[in-house]
Amino acid sequence: MFLYLVQHAEAKREEEDPARDLTVKGLQDIRRVAAFAGQLSLAVTRIWHSGKTRAQSTAEVLAAALKPAQGMAATDGLAPLDDPGIWAARIGQVAENTVLVGHLPHLARLAALLLGGRTDSSVINFKMGCLVCLRRSENGQWGVEWMVIPDMFV
Repeated sequence: MFLYLVQHAEAKREEEDPARDLTVKGLQDIRRVAAFAGQLSLAVTRIWHSGKTRAQSTAEVLAAALKPAQGMAATDGLAPLDDPGIWAARIGQVAENTVLVGHLPHLARLAALLLGGRTDSSVINFKMGCLVCLRRSENGQWGVEWMVIPDMFV
């Protein structure tokens, strides 16, 4: 099973846009990452996002490229300060390849929990619009398979 963790792309400041949708740069960045992911023909069942505008907009671009079998949806447990244990438990019950689009520090803490069993360490240096691929082995252990950041496609 593959789990794809995506930090939302660059968003506008709250003073500029209270909903904090993506900037022009953020939209360009996630389109490049999504195009790359689409070329890999990743078999994704569902894309979950936090429901915040910047995460939803990021998820929409990814969904257009990846065409997840069960679409995309907002869910709880992916907000910036949510407990990473929520999704660590949920993903343990999932067998299908899944994308989670969220925020820091939550994604960093979730990755640290899955990869090292602790939430207080830093194991992945997330960047806005990045795509991190984790793989769960048959024995239930998680490992980093690969990671791409928008700057790779300039």
